[in-house]
Amino acid sequence: MRKSLVAAAGIAALLAACSTAPAEQARSPQAAKELADALAGRVAGPPQRCISTYRNTKVQPIDDFTILYDQGSTIYVQNPRGGCPGVSNGGDVLVTRQVTNQICDGEIAQTVDLTSRVSRGGCVFGPFVPYTKPR
Repeated sequence: MRKSLVAAAGIAALLAACSTAPAEQARSPQAAKELADALAGRVAGPPQRCISTYRNTKVQPIDDFTILYDQGSTIYVQNPRGGCPGVSNGGDVLVTRQVTNQICDGEIAQTVDLTSRVSRGGCVFGPFVPYTKPR
């Protein structure tokens, strides 16, 4: 019994080492500062599956791997799975196809060139992490 547990743990460790999940992109110093400034004085809450877009929401790409949804008292951090190529270059806009007044984990968004209106890529949203100021 003990040998089978050790073997199972070894196999699990081996499989975890062979994961094909992409490594997180290194954040540029400018993007790191921008993110730190935006979240200064705030603390992270538990990840949310969906956020409402009914309120006025300012969307601020930090880099191709981090997008902020600022709703005033709460800033939600979105880290799309595998990143969202082009979202931070300033010439593209992020487009989601919303049926309701919310966006959720698992939704697909596209980056669209503002000038040509041609889709340049896409990304899949992950969970939204809320950051609020402590009371």
